[in-house]
Amino acid sequence: MNLARSSTPAASSPAASTPLRLRALAAFPFVLTLVGYLTVLAVWGDRIPDTLATHFSGGGGDRADGFTGRTVFTVVSVALLVGFGIAWTALVRRAALWGAWATAGFTGTLLVLLVRDNLDAADPARVVSPLTNLALAAAVAALCALAGWALTRLVPAEEAVEAATGGPDAPRLTLGASEVAGWTRATTSRPLAVLAALALVAVPVGLVLAPWPGALFALLGLVIGVPGLALARVRVTVDRRGVTVRPSFVSRPRVRVPLDGVTGAGVRELDTATVLADYGGWGYRVRASRTGVVLHAGEALVVRRDSGREFAVTVPDAHTAAALLNALAERHGKV
Repeated sequence: MNLARSSTPAASSPAASTPLRLRALAAFPFVLTLVGYLTVLAVWGDRIPDTLATHFSGGGGDRADGFTGRTVFTVVSVALLVGFGIAWTALVRRAALWGAWATAGFTGTLLVLLVRDNLDAADPARVVSPLTNLALAAAVAALCALAGWALTRLVPAEEAVEAATGGPDAPRLTLGASEVAGWTRATTSRPLAVLAALALVAVPVGLVLAPWPGALFALLGLVIGVPGLALARVRVTVDRRGVTVRPSFVSRPRVRVPLDGVTGAGVRELDTATVLADYGGWGYRVRASRTGVVLHAGEALVVRRDSGREFAVTVPDAHTAAALLNALAERHGKV
């Protein structure tokens, strides 16, 4: 059977456009906070001492016991806001958008209040930072969280895995009683290929260095390079045996989900945030309720097993793979 291969550009699908809007809404409070914080530093610039009290002990914050230079404090505080902003922008989910706004409001308020407490201080050891600062920061965070929660209505609800239960709406091909069909497609991760190549280059470099730590350097290159090269380009096959994922250039190692263990298949659009949140990163991933070979963002074939666990692999034309797998499983009496 000749299976047609067709795919929809990611930019035109709702699932691909949604994360962009969500990320923009997650980044916005940090951009706003950063601009406001830098403005405060500029306006109060002449009143900020060269050394600031940045850590306090005692029940009421009445004893300063940690101090930071003005330049270092500025760099660290700005980096903190930028780091939080990048992390939330990359990892945010629709249901957690309020958390990004709350984090920006809480962090920004505390930093501004800390600078205010240090204004015109001749002796940083005598600076006091009252506990009311925490209460005020918490109040601002609550208001920001409410704003972030209200803005979730601007983001369409995240789509669940399409037909992963193998129900009547699952993608499915029509096969004759004696018809044989198969589908195969290769998928590549260029960043992983580059990383693997660099790691393997480190092997001879390590060997020509001193025996120690050169040997350890070479061993590290092998540990990273060989598995990385195996995963850099894999071939995904759907046929009467089930789903098989293996390196393109060798037959082993491989991951196989037998057809008699498949209860349904579907397609899911994975973005960077989803990959990090659901799978913990790239490569071959094992989680409590799912496993996967996740090499890049985009559409993924998602297989639900009879154990209740899911297996996912990012591959082009995943819709055809899911449709064929559902048809084969139905013939096998599993769907």
